[in-house]
Amino acid sequence: MHANQLEFEHDRITGRVIGEVVDGQRKAELLREIADREGISLEQVIAVGDGANDLPMLSIAGLGIAFRAKPIVKQSAQHSISNLGLDGILYLLGFTDADIL
Repeated sequence: MHANQLEFEHDRITGRVIGEVVDGQRKAELLREIADREGISLEQVIAVGDGANDLPMLSIAGLGIAFRAKPIVKQSAQHSISNLGLDGILYLLGFTDADIL
């Protein structure tokens, strides 16, 4: 898991981030690193995102899916799912209820 870590002082969030910020470029870098570590090509990767900071990651994945996303992401992604849960991705990939249940 990779996420921004918020700083706390005296049991309160300071508004600062600890360590490297996980922004759009970092998400794309992490996707490349994970694919490389797993020994798969980016064409085999499915990336899912909802905000503009996900666009760099979605654009390099073999399949980029906008999930309940902002309009700009829906327009830019290869596919968009807005009315189903994450299991909708399985249907997009061709799985049926019998395959899933």
